[in-house]
Amino acid sequence: MSLPTSQHPGQRLSNAMWIFATRWATLASLLSMIVLGLGWEMWWAPLREGGSWWAFKVLPLTLAIGGVLKMRLYTYRWLSLLCWMYFLEGAVRAYSDLGPSSMLALWQTALSVILFATCSAHVRMRLRAGKTLSNTNSPGAIHTE
Repeated sequence: MSLPTSQHPGQRLSNAMWIFATRWATLASLLSMIVLGLGWEMWWAPLREGGSWWAFKVLPLTLAIGGVLKMRLYTYRWLSLLCWMYFLEGAVRAYSDLGPSSMLALWQTALSVILFATCSAHVRMRLRAGKTLSNTNSPGAIHTE
């Protein structure tokens, strides 16, 4: 399938705005998941009184902050896969835990879906913008998917 060789300047601006919007939405959901994970395991509903070692589960999420801020495509890709681990934990604990832990698990499940959606949208838009740019830079080239 060949892509158009020219793109309206307004459309490029719109694409760039959506890319930055998905970046900030990803960062917001990522930070929300970190706060939720720490608060859940340390204060709101820990597995043990006084906090739990399960608070370390947010460590992989903290490693992604730099890559999201620098818009590294690789970070968005592995983060979109990692968030499913948090989805699974949230789904299991929403079903098995009682009290406030069950509600926090539902929040984690929802945030992980949002994180996946924003990461996936960001990657798709970046790849689509890259293909469009490569078409405009080399007008004689034929690009297929």
